[in-house]
Amino acid sequence: MARELKTINPATEEVINTYKMMTKEQINENVKKAQNAFFEWKKDIQKRAEYLYHVAHVFRQDKERLAKVITNEMGKAIKEARSEVEKCAWVMEYYADNGRVLVTDEVVNTDARKSFITFEPLGTVGSIMPWNFPYWQALRFASPSLMAGNTIVLKPASATMQCGIEIEKAFEKAGVPQPVFQTIVGDSTAAEMLIDSDGINAVTFTGSVPVGAKVAQRATSQIKKTVLELGGSDPFIVCEDADIEKASTGAVKGRFINCGQSCIATKRFFVIKKIADEFIEKFVQKTEKLRVGDPLSDDTDLGPLVNASGLKTIDSQVKDSVKDGAEILTGGEQTRSKGYFYKPTILKNVSSNMRVAQEEVFGPVAPIVVADSEIEALRLANDSQYGLGASIWTEDLDKAERLSRMVRSGIVTVNNVVISDPRVPFGGIKNSGFGRELSRYGMLEFVNIKSVRFYDQLVHQHHVE
Repeated sequence: MARELKTINPATEEVINTYKMMTKEQINENVKKAQNAFFEWKKDIQKRAEYLYHVAHVFRQDKERLAKVITNEMGKAIKEARSEVEKCAWVMEYYADNGRVLVTDEVVNTDARKSFITFEPLGTVGSIMPWNFPYWQALRFASPSLMAGNTIVLKPASATMQCGIEIEKAFEKAGVPQPVFQTIVGDSTAAEMLIDSDGINAVTFTGSVPVGAKVAQRATSQIKKTVLELGGSDPFIVCEDADIEKASTGAVKGRFINCGQSCIATKRFFVIKKIADEFIEKFVQKTEKLRVGDPLSDDTDLGPLVNASGLKTIDSQVKDSVKDGAEILTGGEQTRSKGYFYKPTILKNVSSNMRVAQEEVFGPVAPIVVADSEIEALRLANDSQYGLGASIWTEDLDKAERLSRMVRSGIVTVNNVVISDPRVPFGGIKNSGFGRELSRYGMLEFVNIKSVRFYDQLVHQHHVE
């Protein structure tokens, strides 16, 4: 008897759908189809660009329905869901526009008559993706990888299974040969089967650190190229010369996007003592204006957390921190009897030993640390197992550059929140993972960087390999 998984609407706690999980044989068959499709798909980059334009058009054309699928499955406010669909169309168009240039052969001067570097696709990539940005995180990897000539088999998060299915449907509707992008239905066992499948040449994973470690161990033990985009605990450093109005508005946006369920959301606030009171007052005032409620309403800013487990974790992180001396300035409680809703919360008097400072806080909770100096703020910001993103707020651009070079992270943004962008690389260091997505660097993660040299005669002078 086939095993099943259910998806739950986090706003109503009602079952949305039930899916039959694929067997090992079905997964291997899908991978085999993708592998066979690869040999034709890799031949013509112009055709690949045209297909990506078509898929982008399908996403824009079907934006409202696709947005509602996200909101129903994981609770994202509908206006944010629409933006996610739009961003997916943008990333596909970006690589359709620029992909050929990004993987153009490079001519190199050597002792050979002719030398060049060429970039060839690896084959079929297994993609294991999370629920928090179910279209975007799948397509920010898929767009450059497909444009490079790879084929893809996606294992979406169980919570957002329909979103993964909708991506495959969009490719099919756009006329893309069906085996080029496929979605498999299953739980973590299906992800393991996907990694182990002989036809998978590389693996990409976005999710938690513990699961990412297991994925990397499994994939690399089979000598399969792996990229990991894991958790983050991004610092938000407010210098004493910052524009407090802009910084406090940025704090609200950076912390509470997607109900705080984002790897690059701001998660730790470090504010210089001199301006701390003014910043905190404005931050609290603006946070209290946020509307929590029905995520399908255009008036809603924050919907529910994705599931009961996420709600329980956030609530316990806040309560444990209060026990250890943190003070709740606003929020700190559930808002409804049904659904996984939690009020946007700000904590002060936070110390580095508290759970909200040590763990990744995946929900609408903002812990504030008041620092005596910018150097102290920087030291505290770097005192983390994570190193994904960081934002620095100052009017002194020389200082901004100096501090940005001292922050230990893969991304730094000055006077704005951290946002992924197809034009610049995305990824982190430490427990935030390895490898990069987006930009040319993301495209090059899943290619064979091949060097070729033509000689007129044998070179006799070399004595080492």
